[in-house]
Amino acid sequence: MSYPPVRYHGETGEHSGVFRPGDVPPDLRMGEKGTRVHYLGTGGTTNGAFGLYRWEMGPGPSGPSPHFHRTMTESFYVLDGEIRLFDGKAWATGRPGDFLFVPEGGVHAFRNESGEPASMLILFTPGAPREAYFEELADLATSGRQLTAEEWTDLYLRHDQYMV
Repeated sequence: MSYPPVRYHGETGEHSGVFRPGDVPPDLRMGEKGTRVHYLGTGGTTNGAFGLYRWEMGPGPSGPSPHFHRTMTESFYVLDGEIRLFDGKAWATGRPGDFLFVPEGGVHAFRNESGEPASMLILFTPGAPREAYFEELADLATSGRQLTAEEWTDLYLRHDQYMV
């Protein structure tokens, strides 16, 4: 294992850090009492390096069915509560401090089935534009609009989401 190719070629460094206070309201809500998503670092703000999101789920059952991505890895770090994590073989109950890494092509899923709020960090590498996908899902949850099978297939293909 070696360091990746140089991405910064300056000599003195830059003052370019971006601070985000922890009390900033969520960037996205999925339904009235559903998941709140904080865009901590998007592919756009990290120059494509990663996407990092704080995912705060309400007490109701929520989370995607098993799927995989072709272009990015996905990692989960449980902050609070209990979150069911699927590694492609088995479901495990993730508790604060538990971590799951899923490489490209790895089948995975997550669910909050505890009846209590739960939160985690989700990390995508490299930084894909996941916000558009999350925002489309939030719009569907808010509007109640139902997609046809063909519309779901199109939505998933546009966002590197392959359901299994």
